[in-house]
Amino acid sequence: MILSHFLIIPANASHVHYAQEICDEMFESAKARGTGIARRKPEYIAKKIEEGKSVIALHKDGRWAGFCYIETWSHGDYVANSGLIVNPVFRKEGLAKAIKKEIFELSRERYPKAKIFGLTTGLAVMKINSDLGYEPVTYGELTQDEEFWKGCQSCINFDILTSKDRKNCMCTAMLWDPVEKEKELKEKIQRKAEAKERLNRIAKKQSLLKRIEARLWKSTKKFVTLIIPTGTRTVKGF
Repeated sequence: MILSHFLIIPANASHVHYAQEICDEMFESAKARGTGIARRKPEYIAKKIEEGKSVIALHKDGRWAGFCYIETWSHGDYVANSGLIVNPVFRKEGLAKAIKKEIFELSRERYPKAKIFGLTTGLAVMKINSDLGYEPVTYGELTQDEEFWKGCQSCINFDILTSKDRKNCMCTAMLWDPVEKEKELKEKIQRKAEAKERLNRIAKKQSLLKRIEARLWKSTKKFVTLIIPTGTRTVKGF
């Protein structure tokens, strides 16, 4: 299969009937990996779908292929792209990366000033996040909203989290900060402008040198002409 066989779009009310199947696969996938996940109920997933805060991938035959949803914390200052799941039937097709990109764009569209973060134990998800510009951070740089941390209570690693005063756990925290990204963009533009200016100065110097060389050559030619007038015959033997 190829990605063109799938439709990856923001979910809407017509996709609510997939909620139970999505929840079941989220749980089974976490259990198979032996990692923790905050378990969600179908009603919660259905609400995310109805609110336009999720992305769904559908195969051309109508089967659901993948899903991810948006959560907001600290009055919208923080956004998490959570619950990324791909139907086992369609794994290794590049869907996870495509879904993450789509949910990231939806998050940026709906919450342009929010910091986007994620907690994950999966190396593949870390790689996808890194490609999108996320940076590894400490837990202290994430939202401190109590409701967010309550969501970890259903995770099998919750005791580890609490024993470490929420400073770290089995998950790796990653963050995309719009302020930092804007700063990086401005610095990049500035570096490009400075590089262009340096090239312009070098080009001007080269042009000046060429003009000086041309004038020197012209002056030398005139000088030689004055000493050896045109038409002067070469003395035999020289």
